[in-house]
Amino acid sequence: MNVFVFDIETIPDIDGCRRLYDLHGLSDDDVARAVFQMRRQQAGTDFLRHHLHRVVAISAVLCTRDQIKVWSLGTAESDEQDLLQRFFSGIERYTPRLVSWNGGGFDLPVIHYRSLLYPIDAAHYWETGQNDTSFRYNNYLSRYHERHTDLMDVLAGFQPRANAPLDEIASLCGFPGKMGMSGAKVWDAYQDGQIQAIRDYCETDVLNTYLVYLNFERSRGHLDQTQYRAECQRLRDHLKASELQHLLDFESAWLDA
Repeated sequence: MNVFVFDIETIPDIDGCRRLYDLHGLSDDDVARAVFQMRRQQAGTDFLRHHLHRVVAISAVLCTRDQIKVWSLGTAESDEQDLLQRFFSGIERYTPRLVSWNGGGFDLPVIHYRSLLYPIDAAHYWETGQNDTSFRYNNYLSRYHERHTDLMDVLAGFQPRANAPLDEIASLCGFPGKMGMSGAKVWDAYQDGQIQAIRDYCETDVLNTYLVYLNFERSRGHLDQTQYRAECQRLRDHLKASELQHLLDFESAWLDA
């Protein structure tokens, strides 16, 4: 099966927050400050509810029998609708196993809500067996199916109190972990026009997820040690050949395992 590991980066949906909370006339920064403050008062955190996020980057590792590819969908100039449609079009084309870290808890619900705002074609993603019976017992929507494997959820035994951060698990496994940025800094970076830096950071996050996934596949017997090392080497070779500094830095920071 093709494997599509993905991660998203988001910022506050400024226009939506203006409408919902009657914040017309305020600057983008002031709207963000206002909704962060409201959220802190409600829940003791700056982290906004899912429907108030806007997707600004979707990065992926696509692994097929013949290729491995690391990239961010669209371009730095792509709008949210284009990013979302590219995501669903990739699912339509490859019918991959989706792999994420907390994708069931964050990335996919955000994508679901944001896709309601546009004329998005996502029929293949939402299939549950009505048109393709192979999706009846293994689809992208069920928490316990493998077409979407949320590694954080699975490794925690589906117990939220056992959840762990990707950065720490990746680092414990000898992988680079966080590089260059964190999700909390994405809004500031976006305001400074650093969309390419956000895309680069998202790519390193998705690389960590893919490498943890390879460990998981080895642990449950889907890869033996020789196959595991071969997949790691295939990725290393791809990163070295990319000539992109953030990917070269990631490969350099990756310890042998």
